[in-house]
Amino acid sequence: MPRIEATATAVPEHVITQDDSMAVARAFFQQAFPDIDRLLAVFANSQIRKRHFCMPLDWFTTEHGFAEKNRLYVEHAVSLGAESARRCLNKANTATSEIDCLIFVSSTGIATPSIDAHLINRLGLRPDIARVPLWGLGCVGGAMGLTRAFEYARAYPRSRVLVVAVELCGLTFIRQDLSKSNLVATCLFADGAAAVLVEGDEVKRPSAPPRLCFMGARTTTWPDTLDIMGWELTEPGLKVIFSRDIPSLVRQSMRANVEGFLGPFGVSVPDVQRFIFHPGGAKVLAAYRQALGIPAEATRLAEDVLRDFGNMSSPTVLFVLEKCMEEDWQPGEKGLLAALGPGFSSELILLEAR
Repeated sequence: MPRIEATATAVPEHVITQDDSMAVARAFFQQAFPDIDRLLAVFANSQIRKRHFCMPLDWFTTEHGFAEKNRLYVEHAVSLGAESARRCLNKANTATSEIDCLIFVSSTGIATPSIDAHLINRLGLRPDIARVPLWGLGCVGGAMGLTRAFEYARAYPRSRVLVVAVELCGLTFIRQDLSKSNLVATCLFADGAAAVLVEGDEVKRPSAPPRLCFMGARTTTWPDTLDIMGWELTEPGLKVIFSRDIPSLVRQSMRANVEGFLGPFGVSVPDVQRFIFHPGGAKVLAAYRQALGIPAEATRLAEDVLRDFGNMSSPTVLFVLEKCMEEDWQPGEKGLLAALGPGFSSELILLEAR
């Protein structure tokens, strides 16, 4: 079975507290919403303490065009992605020359050549490395990128696959967008990067504590849900589409989705010891717990990531994975990794310590 050898994360330098972001949101949105105090309760209820951004707070107070935002995206995505990749490879004591495939995941900017080509140059990866850029998957992208890495390593068992997910959600902020969706985005989203090293069965390593091995994955895309989450391309940039219906969809559909995935492996929800969930928001995590009948402790790590980093879109679930891998896994323990994103889609991955 393909296995995870290491996971690492990186965040940009500018830290913005939730109190500071709420004050800025009040200034931005109070003319559009007479009941601004009621709407700003979303900040207090978010369970987020701080977030990281590649630009300082005063950058958000003025309007910026899409071309400027995208130039900043390329610059900072390359820098942050390379930082997370180096940390991951250092953890695994692996040289860049040993990487056979690079999977790059992002949705918050556009680049051709894609960012993975930039990373090959920045990191000194081999010229013959396989490249798999994935765009447009949003919050589910980190999980889907990880599945593609497992599949590649299963097909090529001597290979090492590096997954890098980078999102700069702050750069998509549109100052003149006074919609409720943008208000929620102002409260929730942030910037960050994560990298995961996946290795095939025939990559030999010295004996080590149990590693997380891939048992299987399932993608589900529900019909007629295209309007739940995504981007609308406008003159000033990528305008957020963000529906209130996400927690309801989780409560209604996730139990059957998870049970249908786990069943063929002879596993049920009570057999899973670790839950590695993308923290799309406090209400989404609560909906997961309600749908699956799991205790509050099951989403503790996801809540920790949400508190300290906010929702960084695709890399966020990999932040939770990093924290989960720092805990002591016993051989045979199972973990369920899950994320949701545009489509509207879910990605489920079953892991086992071996």
